[in-house]
Formats: sequence, structure tokens, C-alpha cells
Amino acid sequence: MHRVMISGIGVLIPEASITNEELVATFNTYVDAENARREGSGEPPLAKSAEDFIAYASGVKTRHVHTLDGILDPERMAPRIAPRGDDELSVMAEFGVGSALRALDHAGLTGADIDLVICAASHHQRPYPAIAIEIQQAIGAPGAGFDMGLGCSSAAAGLHVAANLVRAGAQRRVLVVTPEIITGHLDFRDRQTHFIFGDASTAMIVERMGEEPRPGRFEVIDTRGWTQFSNNIRTNFGFLLRDGLDDTSAIPTEGNLIKQVGNKVFKEVTVAGHRFIVDFLAEHGLTPDDIRRFWLHQANARMNAMILKLSFGHDVGRDRAPMVLDRLGNTAAAGAVIALKENHEDMAAGDWGLLCAFGAGYSIGGALLRMM
Repeated sequence: MHRVMISGIGVLIPEASITNEELVATFNTYVDAENARREGSGEPPLAKSAEDFIAYASGVKTRHVHTLDGILDPERMAPRIAPRGDDELSVMAEFGVGSALRALDHAGLTGADIDLVICAASHHQRPYPAIAIEIQQAIGAPGAGFDMGLGCSSAAAGLHVAANLVRAGAQRRVLVVTPEIITGHLDFRDRQTHFIFGDASTAMIVERMGEEPRPGRFEVIDTRGWTQFSNNIRTNFGFLLRDGLDDTSAIPTEGNLIKQVGNKVFKEVTVAGHRFIVDFLAEHGLTPDDIRRFWLHQANARMNAMILKLSFGHDVGRDRAPMVLDRLGNTAAAGAVIALKENHEDMAAGDWGLLCAFGAGYSIGGALLRMM
């Protein structure tokens, strides 16, 4: 069995951003128009959104988006992303290539050094050809590629698969790419979710360790996954949706895009996340106090704080568990990897770190890392 390391990490964050104030202004303009339409119809009026509600519910202040055009238009409230021809690089693959090239540069490698590409994301632009195969071709990698998804735990799940393939000798170097254009699947007319998500793309290169350690890189000590079925975070936007309609020319989006029961998710994932972390560390004779840094899923600041408080028995500061959520929003499976990339260079050789993500399913993925 081979020892395994993360030799390169790449992050691509779109330039365009949206503040809470801008998002709320658009949402409330839509609500005013919709409530005027509903007046006298018997339909209940919609509630407006507010900046203080968003800050309390999530901790998000701004989010970066792949495509700004269309989102702040009260009559559209969705990004306007033009379709591309079959022979053009797809939008999702292009986004993934951007972070993949950064990871390759960080590792001192080229695409020719990669023998497997995994595109692990919460949403995929299409079922086939696999986005991973398209990325593989774009970077000039030999070998193979495949897509996988596990909600916001997708990157952690991809790392789990990659690390164990390399550990077993099935692959030498694996590229795990997580291009999240989640605003394309977000219902900006839903008060409970319109403010949560942002877009970002990340990539990690997982490979066999050499005889000499590489300072500043992480050895992957172990990885773990956990799932339990829940409908509390769900999307029904799939190909069978068309087949339940009398008119198959118009597929409805209302009620079929991302939706969640926020209070239940908060309570149930908090308990499950705390238990996962404590049990996973205990398998290696460790406690939370032994971990220098936690890179947790960037979905909800209060939930992360509660998970860590339950794990430690006291409040934990941002140095121990950094957050990027406030300025980037929930970037789905990319969030924990961004936190890792931006918050590790001050760690010393031998320091422990835990990457842990929580997602729909429910799902949890974790990776115990040690700085070389």
C-alpha cells in the first residue's frame, strides 16, 4: 500500500459578485410584483427578504457568481448563460479546467502526468459525455475520467476515491475537479434559499508520496464517508420530470430546483457532523484538541460553530476553523477545499488537519491530513 499526498490545490473564483443588499433589492421587487398579481386571487402573499435575515440565517455577506447577467433582473432572476455547440468546450468543463490548471501549476505537473480525472460536483451540466472526460481532453491527460456526485460532500467523496485508488496502486496521480456553477440551479425566487449559494471551482491532485517529504504539502492519512437518506435538501430537476407532464415542451422549475427545510437540516446535520468528527478522529487515537485546523463545509457559520462547540466542549475561533462563507457564499462542494487552500501555509510540519464536508443525502465526507 502506498502513502498518499495532496500535491497541488487550485481554486478559481469568478470575478463578478453580488452583495446581500443587491440580492434583497431584486427579490423584494419581484415580491412586490408577484403580490400585486396575487391580490384578490386567494393566493397567500409572499414575504420579503432582508439583509439582517440573511446574515443571521447563513452568515453570508456577498457571493461570487459565474455569470452575473440575468440574476439581478426581477423579471428573470437566473443567470443568462448562452448554450454552446457540441464541439465547443462546455461551460462546466471550462470552469473546471481553470482550477485544474492552477492545481497542476501548484504541483509542478502537466496534464500529461495525470492518469485519472474525477469531476466530483454537486451538479453536472449533463449526464454524458462525462464532464471529467472533457476536462481530461482539454488538459491533455492520458488514462481515464469519470463524473461523480454526492451533493456538497462531492469533493470530499472524490478525494476519498482518489486517495484509495492511489493507495492501492490502481492509479499514480488523480485529479479531482469540482466546478460548482450552483447559481444555475438555484431558485432565486425562493426566500429560503435565494441568498445561500455562490460559484467557484476547485481542483486537487492526489498522488503517491516519494521517499522524500514535500514541505508544505499534505499527506492523506485516511478518508471516510457517511450517508443517511433525507429529503430535507433536495432537487427534483431531472430528465424524468419531462415524462410526467402532459405538455412536454415546457418543464416547470418552480418546486423542482434546490429546496431545503433549513431548521431540520441545521439540527440534524449539526448532530451528525459532530458525531462523525469525534468518531473519525478517535479511530486514529486523536481528539479535536489534537487538530491544528478544521476546514469545514462552508454552508452556515452558526452550524459550523455549533458542530465544533459540541466536538470541543467550548467555542472555537476562526483561526482553528477558518471561514470563507461570508464573502463567497456556500460554494457547495468547493467550499471546504477553498478554506484549505487559503488557510494552511502557516501550519508546521507534523500538524494535523481535518477537511470535512456535509451535504444533501445526508452525506458527510472527511479527510485526515498531516502537514509534511
